[in-house]
Amino acid sequence: MDIRIQCIVVDSVEPAPLAAFWAAALGWRVTFENEVESVVEPPEGSGLEDVVPDLLFVRNPDQKQTKNRLHLDLRPKDQNAEVDRLIGLGAKRADIGQETVRWVVMADPEDNEFCVLPPLPPETQEPDTQAP
Repeated sequence: MDIRIQCIVVDSVEPAPLAAFWAAALGWRVTFENEVESVVEPPEGSGLEDVVPDLLFVRNPDQKQTKNRLHLDLRPKDQNAEVDRLIGLGAKRADIGQETVRWVVMADPEDNEFCVLPPLPPETQEPDTQAP
């Protein structure tokens, strides 16, 4: 079948600041921005460009009211350092009733939950495909 996911759309009260957060969090870039939407894409020339879906933040004046039905799971090389870095960018830890788990549930500046997973064991890690 000749089809792929182009982007993951996230409703947002303020698309530009949320796109800036996710661009910094992922090491990606904002490639388009206007009053109603902002697009975040992988680094130009990286192995991820035109492979992984873009993130499209679209203005929606409705405030988030419940737990996300879709969220991102991030897999860093150092979970604790990444959690600290994301908090520095404006994220916060979130309690959604997860009790004791190996991942850290967090929320972005508009309270969209996402998870920071523990690193993969060294023997299962994939090569880094992002450009330096």
